[in-house]
Amino acid sequence: MLTVGDVRAAMAGFGPQLLPRQPDMKKAAVAAVLRDGSDGAELLFIHRAEHPHDPWSGHMAFPGGRMSGGDRDELAAAIRETREELGLDLAAEGEAIGRLSDVAAVSKGRPLSLVIVPFVFTIRGEPRLVLNHEVADFVWVPLAFLADHGNRSTVEWRLGGMTIPLPCYRFRDKLIWGLTFGMVDELLSILAS
Repeated sequence: MLTVGDVRAAMAGFGPQLLPRQPDMKKAAVAAVLRDGSDGAELLFIHRAEHPHDPWSGHMAFPGGRMSGGDRDELAAAIRETREELGLDLAAEGEAIGRLSDVAAVSKGRPLSLVIVPFVFTIRGEPRLVLNHEVADFVWVPLAFLADHGNRSTVEWRLGGMTIPLPCYRFRDKLIWGLTFGMVDELLSILAS
């Protein structure tokens, strides 16, 4: 059984790959939040609300978003966004245990001038989550489920006139794929090394 302690130990020796920053590149940050559940460590995902101006509208994701002028760094942005979206104050209730590699943002097959910085946090217990208008739902997914390659599937994604099978997880009625799938994959590879 994978525990939060296992993740903490694995993250201690990990050095994330950083992308070179371009002057016009915007930054965003997300929080991969873990807790120990009855079946081991669980990872928190949000289901983004449908919105016409959101390039990831309706997707499963980690809480987070773009940096704002008041954020001193990407970590502060991840904490602020999680508090705004879920009412979860990671500064008071969580512990940052590391960061994953930078992710170059892509939407509808096109690169965006945006880099996403994922941070890994741990929390204790069962926090009371209060969803804002950006979040339709949330789910805690056991790391053991994600680590079991038998639980991987594919989703057919249409780009132009082509259909491309992309890797994903189907957990209950939730589909985890795309950028978030890549972040989960890196976390799992850190645990496996």
